[in-house]
Order: sequence, then C-alpha cells, then structure tokens
Amino acid sequence: MLKYTLKRLLYMVISLFIIITITFFLMKLMPGSPFNDEKLSEEQRIMLSEKYGLNDPLPEQYVNYLKNVVTGDFGNSFQYNGQTVWELIQPRLIPSLQMGLIAMAIGVVFGVILGVLAATKQNTWVDYLATLISVIAISVPSFVLAVLLQYVFAVKLQWFPVAGWEGVSTAILPSLALSAVVLATVARYIRAEMIEVLSSDYILLARAKGNSTYTVLFNHALRNALIPVVTILVPMLASILTGTLTIENIFGVPGLGDQFVRSITTNDFSVIMAITLLFSTLFIVSIFIVDVLYGFIDPRIRVQGGKK
Repeated sequence: MLKYTLKRLLYMVISLFIIITITFFLMKLMPGSPFNDEKLSEEQRIMLSEKYGLNDPLPEQYVNYLKNVVTGDFGNSFQYNGQTVWELIQPRLIPSLQMGLIAMAIGVVFGVILGVLAATKQNTWVDYLATLISVIAISVPSFVLAVLLQYVFAVKLQWFPVAGWEGVSTAILPSLALSAVVLATVARYIRAEMIEVLSSDYILLARAKGNSTYTVLFNHALRNALIPVVTILVPMLASILTGTLTIENIFGVPGLGDQFVRSITTNDFSVIMAITLLFSTLFIVSIFIVDVLYGFIDPRIRVQGGKK
C-alpha cells in the first residue's frame, strides 16, 4: 500500500506541474494586458510591466514563476495595488469551501437516505416519491431554486437573511440550492446499486445466517453500493467549488467564483493562476483520497498484484 500511495503522490505532483505549465502559457496568449486602464499613459504601462517582470523573456518568466510557486509565493495582484494574491484569495476561500462542504454533506446524507428507501421499497409509493424528489432536484436549475429558497425562508418565514455573508448561518440557503444536484445524483446511484446488490447471492447468504435487516442493509449492501458513489462525488465536489458564481451573486456571498471571473475580465494573471492551481489541487487531492477510501469501503479491493 505504501508503494502505491507514493506512486499516486508522484502522479499528483506531475499532474500539477503540467497544469501550471499549460495555464501559464495560456495566460500569455490572452489578448490585452493587466494594465489596460485608459487613465494610464504608455510610459506608465511600460513601468508597471517592468515592475512585475512582464517584459522579461517568456522562459525567464516561467522559471521565476515555478520557483515562486514552490515556495508558496503567488505574487501580487495586478489590479489591487499592494495586495498579495493570497491576501486577496484567503478571505474568499472560506465562504466557498463552507458552502461547498455543507452542500455536499446535505446532498450525500439525504441522497443516501432517499436511495436506500427507494431500493428497499421498490415499486411502492415510497420509491415513486423518492424518484420524484430526485427528478425535481436535478431538473430545477440551482439559481431558480435559490430564488425560491430566498422567497420562502427569507422573505416569508424570515428564518434567514435574504443575502449577505456572516458565517455558517448565512451559508444554509445557498448550500441548500447547491445540494439539490448532489442529492438527486447520489439518490439515483444508491437506488440502482442497492437494487442490484440486494439481489446478489452473498446478501441472500447473509440473510440466511440470521443477520438482522439493519446488518444486511448497512454492513453488506450499502457498503458495496457506496463504491461507485464515492467515484462520482469527486467531480461533483470540484464542480460545486468552481461553479458557484451564480449562487454567490444571488446571495451576495464573497466567494472565489466571483473573484475568478473578475480576474479573467481584468487580465489579473497572477490571481487567475493561483485560483486555477487551487482548484486543480483540490480536484487531484480528492481523486487521491477516493483511491485510498476504496480500501476502507470494501476491504476486498486490492491494488498491484492483490496486495493492499
């Protein structure tokens, strides 16, 4: 297992290096410059480019950037004078992570519950109701659901503020809006996998041995049904963390999605690179965690010649 883990870590480093390289050179192909303000004279633009090293040869810029990234230095923002990239990103990272993780938790928990109920009560009103909820959750766009949640829980019931960000309490409504797709997807996968697993021979054997319904469902059936679900959760988590722009705008959340779009429109190269690298790291680390979790979900899974 150690050899496998080290190999996966090496692949992670190589993947991040490739992403950094491709993103860096794509940034240089973007039209315009970070200093397109009409108030700046040509001499001022040249001075700013010299200050930030944008006039250096491209290979030199690339090598310098790699050195800085290794030391954790992402440079300064071109648009926010005197502010480092990390100082700009850090306060926006927490809201995005809180929303994403809460949305995933809500979606996974209730998705598993719906999926298990639908599978164990197949072709009954419980199954039909769970399927209907899943279809509605995946069909209604997140921004429509967000507005409905605002109207019901913020305007009518006044349980939450309409917009703004003051911590976890204000993350509930935007997280609920984001969790709908997760809930629907998890419920559908769990239902399909549970139906297949419950009809397998080893489940019949477990029941024949006198195991309780709880033991059969959760210790045998659900554990095996979770394996494909864990796989789909990785891209879903990355999608939620990177695709929250609309929800952030509706609820007035100062997250990374809004800052990322602003940076693209203003050619703030250093901020674009840092956020891209951050999202890529989250995605790659998530894949690595999933590979490790496989062994805990089902101990029969082995890697490299049958050895764990």
